[in-house]
Amino acid sequence: MGFKKFSWLIIFRTILTIITVIILTQVLVKDGYHITSIMLLLLLVTQLAELVNFVSKTNAELVRFFDAVRYADFSQRFELKHVGSGFDEMGKAFNDILARMQASRRHQEHEIKHLKALIEHVPVPLISIHQNEQITLWNNSARRLFGSHNVTKLEDLTQFGQYFSEQLKALPIGKRDLINIIIDGQEHRLSISATQVVSANSTETLLSLQDIQSELDLAQLQAWQDLVRVLTHEIMNSITPVASLAKTATDIVEEVRNNSQLPQQINEDLDDVSQAVATVARRSEGLMKFVSSYRRLTRLPKLNKKLIKVSTLIQQVQALACQDWHEKGISLDVNIDPPTLDISVDINMVEQVLLNLLQNAEQAFINQNTNNKITNQAKVMISVFLNLRGRVVIDVSNNGPIIPEEIAKEVFVPFYTTKIEGSGVGLALSRQIMLAHQGSILLRNNNDITTRADTENKVEQHDSKGVTFSLTF
Repeated sequence: MGFKKFSWLIIFRTILTIITVIILTQVLVKDGYHITSIMLLLLLVTQLAELVNFVSKTNAELVRFFDAVRYADFSQRFELKHVGSGFDEMGKAFNDILARMQASRRHQEHEIKHLKALIEHVPVPLISIHQNEQITLWNNSARRLFGSHNVTKLEDLTQFGQYFSEQLKALPIGKRDLINIIIDGQEHRLSISATQVVSANSTETLLSLQDIQSELDLAQLQAWQDLVRVLTHEIMNSITPVASLAKTATDIVEEVRNNSQLPQQINEDLDDVSQAVATVARRSEGLMKFVSSYRRLTRLPKLNKKLIKVSTLIQQVQALACQDWHEKGISLDVNIDPPTLDISVDINMVEQVLLNLLQNAEQAFINQNTNNKITNQAKVMISVFLNLRGRVVIDVSNNGPIIPEEIAKEVFVPFYTTKIEGSGVGLALSRQIMLAHQGSILLRNNNDITTRADTENKVEQHDSKGVTFSLTF
């Protein structure tokens, strides 16, 4: 209706202008109508000006509408009553279009915020590697994985492993791979899958880096516990009657020898029998004690955490394990940064872990020297500090012999030991205790690492010899 009225008004004004032109032409050809000619000329100018202004007003509103659409300026309002053209309906249409566009934009923004919120809270770290090797960390999980480390380009990933960036770059699209990395002294086993995302202007590789280290640790621990439980049960069931029968046989032999007058030859045979049975009894008892030691791996008591100053904890362990170290030629350095640092742990369990590590260090010094005497300057360092993630780390280092890589991979496995009289329980139990504290224990040779070792936030390189056990709580 408004558009028709606009057209009729244009036609009406045009006709009036034409009529004025015709009349003006007739008047100009006649003499004596000067004032009339001037008035008609002024009327014609006025009509033309009004016609141009009438059309320009509408065009101006159209331009303003298109500018509002172009720049998404939804604050504009179109009230065309003042145009005088009956274009109220066009103004309402403009306002309705802008309102619909604004609602659509608001809905899109809501959807984008919703998707971003979903991505942010996905528990799996998501990162993108762009064509220019720039990296985007998409969610909180990815930022937590890399901590405070600056990760903006592919080469930044080399700080977590020499070949980490190359492995990610070479990962085939649609494939999954397992990669081990160490971040802030904590080991992570990542299950990584790659997807290619193609947009109009670029192509990027979207990677999901699921940290399955804790799940693997728990699954492995449960498997070992189940195995140890079955083995100890079967062994104990088999060895208990053997030990009992051996002791009974020994008693019978002694009773026969004491209550009978037997020939010399028989007495000698009974001596042999007694010694053999005694040996079986002794070995059976030793085996029972040996098996009983493994039961600790399956019967870890419930944690009883208490807050304790780390300095107090270290002093208690030092008093138990290091009393005769000075006479043996072993020196101990303790560095705690900050000195007032405290920790919430099961004190008895963590003491057992630290005692085991200190005893292992002492044994390593003895084993590398002749006659079980320590002739070289043996050093042990305990460094305690907060890592970049705010977790308490206790490093127990020594300058003894390094551990070959093939052995280092097995030291936390139950039953595995390189000691002649070792049981393979100590480090396996230590790992279990750390897992119970939701922490970790790592073994590294000192020539492969640098660790914090002073109170001024400096980094000190350990001696090329020796190893470091890192406990992260």
